[in-house]
Amino acid sequence: MGAFDDREKGFERKYQLDAEQAFRAQARRDKLFGQWAAGQLGYSGDKADAYAKDVVGSNFEKPGDDDMLGKVRADFKAANLNVADDVLAAKLTECFSTAAGQIAAESK
Repeated sequence: MGAFDDREKGFERKYQLDAEQAFRAQARRDKLFGQWAAGQLGYSGDKADAYAKDVVGSNFEKPGDDDMLGKVRADFKAANLNVADDVLAAKLTECFSTAAGQIAAESK
């Protein structure tokens, strides 16, 4: 029975670690996406950092990524930047891949 308990605890630790890494990867993805969007808007330095934080904060308004994408889409429109929705979605996916790779490398 002890081996079964140890195995169960191992699975629980693995699940917890995976969930934590997924959360960290998503948070980093949002930051990378915000930094990219700031660059598209011509922001740099402290203004780019502040904008990236605003983008990250906008993703807590409701479940999913629509709120964050909506903010960036509206800001781009206000700046007369024409960026298609599929480009935004592809960039978000790219940022997640980059973030997940960074998190995995840091955890080794």
